[in-house]
Amino acid sequence: MVQALISAYMRRRLNRLTEMQVRPEALQQEWFHNLVHTANNTAFGLQYGFKQIRTMAEYQERVPVVSYEAFYPWIEQTLAGKADVLWPGKVAWFAKSSGTTNDKSKYIPITADSLEDCHYRAGKDLFAQYFENVPGSRMLKGKNLVIGGSHEMVRMQSDRHAGDLSAVLIENLPMFYAHYRTPDKSITLMGEWEAKLDAISKAVINAPVTSMTGVPTWLLVLFDRLFEMRGMQEKNLLEIWPDLEVFFHGAVAFGPYREQFKKLIPSSRMQYMETYNASEGFFAFQDELGSEDLLLLLDHGIVYEFIPMDQAEDPFPRSLTIGEVSLGVQYAIVISTNGGLWRYRVGDTVKFTSLQPYRIRITGRTKHFINAFGEELIIENAEQGLLSACAETGAVIADYTAGPVFASNQQKGCHAWVIEFEVMPSDTKHFMEVLDTRMQTLNSDYAAKRYHNMAMAFPELHVVKPGTFYNWMKQRDKLGGQHKVPRLSNDRTYIEQLLAQA
Repeated sequence: MVQALISAYMRRRLNRLTEMQVRPEALQQEWFHNLVHTANNTAFGLQYGFKQIRTMAEYQERVPVVSYEAFYPWIEQTLAGKADVLWPGKVAWFAKSSGTTNDKSKYIPITADSLEDCHYRAGKDLFAQYFENVPGSRMLKGKNLVIGGSHEMVRMQSDRHAGDLSAVLIENLPMFYAHYRTPDKSITLMGEWEAKLDAISKAVINAPVTSMTGVPTWLLVLFDRLFEMRGMQEKNLLEIWPDLEVFFHGAVAFGPYREQFKKLIPSSRMQYMETYNASEGFFAFQDELGSEDLLLLLDHGIVYEFIPMDQAEDPFPRSLTIGEVSLGVQYAIVISTNGGLWRYRVGDTVKFTSLQPYRIRITGRTKHFINAFGEELIIENAEQGLLSACAETGAVIADYTAGPVFASNQQKGCHAWVIEFEVMPSDTKHFMEVLDTRMQTLNSDYAAKRYHNMAMAFPELHVVKPGTFYNWMKQRDKLGGQHKVPRLSNDRTYIEQLLAQA
C-alpha cells in the first residue's frame, strides 16, 4: 500500500518535470510575477517599487545585481528578527554557509516557501527521476545514509536558528522521512566533527544502507573509519552494505573522486547522481544516468538570470533570461527567489550543454580561478586536466589545490599544484606534462602564456602525505559537510599553509 502511494506520488512529480521541460520560459515568467507580487509590500519591495514593475526589463532597470556583501544590510535586518524585510513575515531559519573564497560565514535566509517549493520539491523530483531511470530500484527497502558537516544549530533567539543547509533541511523534514534516513537526527546534528564521525560509524555500520547522500570528501573519511572498525584489509564497501545502489553527491566536482568510489564499490549496478543544491536554492540535478549534465530546475521558486563572464564583475552587467542563453558560453548565475534574495550573485559559473531541455555543467566560481598571468584558468579546465593525467599515469587523487608562483629575478612565474594522492602516479613528471598539455588544449589563454615558456614556466608539483588536507581543514575549523577544499586561488595563502604542514 505504501509503495503504491509512493509510486503514484512520484508519477505526479514526473509530470511536473515534463511540464517544466515543455514550457520553461513560461514557467520562469510565472515565477517572476509571483515573486514580485508576493514581495511588493516588503521593505525591499517598497524601496524598489515592486508594485509598479510589470516586466523583467523594468525589474532589471530598478533592482541592482548584488553580491552577498552588498546585500547583507537587508539580511542583517532579518537576522535581527524584523518582519517583512525581503519576504513576507519573519525568517526563522538561516543557512550558515562557509564559502571557499573567504573564511567569513554567510547567513542565507530560508523561508517556509523556499523550503517547500525549492529544496524539498527539488529533492522529491530528484527521487522521482531516479526511480524513473532505475525502475527495478530497491532503494526504499533500506536506509539513506545522510552525512553532512558540523550541523550544530545556532539559536540566535528563541524564534531564529542558523546551521548549515543540511541541518536546516533535516530539522524541518516531516517525521515520515526519518524512517528512511540513517543515522538518526541526534547524531546527524552533532557539532564536533570527529566525535560525530565515531557516532555515525557505530550507527551505520550494521544498518541496511541502500543509498547515500553527501559530499564525496567526507564520505571517504567515513569509509576509512568503517573499514578500520571491521578490520578489513580488502576495502570493499559492498561487504558492509551489500544492497547499496546509489550515491547522490554534490558540493564538489566528483571527477577526482570517481575512481576511488569505483574501487571501493566494485559494482556495475552502482549509480552516481549529481545534485546542485546550494544554501541559496536547489538549482539542478542529473536527470540521465551516466551523464555529467544537470537539468536546470525552472519551476522551483527561483528566477534565473545569466551574466556572460566578460561582464561578471561589472556594476551594471547585461544579464540574460533563460530564453536568451547560448550553448557553451560561461555565465555567472544571478537569482531572485522565494527565500527573499533579489538579483543575487550566487558566485558560481555554468555553461549550457543543452537548450531543449535546459541542462548545465558547473564550471567554477566567479572568484575561484587563477589569473595571475592572464591565463584565466577555471576549475573546469583543472578538473579535466587532472582526469587526463590520472588516466595516463594510473594515479588517484585524494585532494588538491593550486595557485601561482610569482616571477622573481631568478625564474618566471608558474602554477604550483599541491596534491595528496590516494594512488601515486607511475611517473610524476609525466603526470604534470599531461596536466599541462591538456589544460593548454582546453584554455587558449593558458596555452598562450605557456607558449615556449614565454610568460609562464612549467608547473610545479608538491606531493603531500596522506591526511595533510584533512589536518589543514581541521586547523581552519572547516571539517565536514559543506566545507570544501579551495581548488584554485589567485594568491598563495592556501598553498603556503599546506606546504607548512608537509
